[in-house]
Amino acid sequence: MNLPPASWVLPDWPVASHVKARFTTRDGGVSKAPWASFNLGDHVGDDPLQVGRNRQLLAHHLSARPVFLQQVHAWDVCDVHADSPDSIMADACWTSEPGVACTIMVADCLPMLITDAHGQWVAAAHAGWRGLAGHEGQGVVEAIINRCLRAAAQHPGELKVWLGPCIGPKAFQVGPEVHATFCATHPEDASAFAHQTTDRYLADLALLARLRLKRLGVNAVYGNDSSSAWCTHTQESLFFSHRRDAGLLGATGRMAACIWLEG
Repeated sequence: MNLPPASWVLPDWPVASHVKARFTTRDGGVSKAPWASFNLGDHVGDDPLQVGRNRQLLAHHLSARPVFLQQVHAWDVCDVHADSPDSIMADACWTSEPGVACTIMVADCLPMLITDAHGQWVAAAHAGWRGLAGHEGQGVVEAIINRCLRAAAQHPGELKVWLGPCIGPKAFQVGPEVHATFCATHPEDASAFAHQTTDRYLADLALLARLRLKRLGVNAVYGNDSSSAWCTHTQESLFFSHRRDAGLLGATGRMAACIWLEG
């Protein structure tokens, strides 16, 4: 059996046994530097043949079909099926079909994987700061949770969420406009920002997501606890990071968070 690389992250969360999830790392692919080696992004300048081979390897390791979105840092949600094309323009997706992997690509943004207590469906979301902030306090977290709740008229307390690696709170420098965008609608979000200089803050993406989930009544949240082990920017040997690599190397790859129902 061709097992996935040992460095890939297996989420540790209490979900139904037929709910499967993985988060890829840099390891296990065929791409050359600066995309070495398991780059799954087809929009970052890598050889399309290499990206295609990496995507084939991903499907092989998952034993499911990953559906790739065209992510635009917004909050549209789509349902995906076995015959869904890649590159649907959305930043979150949902499915109840076995063998179809909701797939989110990241290289600093926060990936979210979601299911319910019985594993009736799975969902995934791409949460950068713009998607998290949304419009008037309604962004990608609210959009995907509302889609999940409509799935079976469920209560938020039945949902389980896993947060994957993202740029950490000691590396994610933002301007005052980002701080203002969050705190204007939810003043308590100020706890996710550390004032670094007069015009710079350090932002905690994972905490911002947890605060939004809590406001929605979702308390079963696992994974990224904002510690350095989850930071894509500082864990250079494991993770791609757009902020770390794009300026220095000209480009970087993309990792994937995948969740699916075993058929």
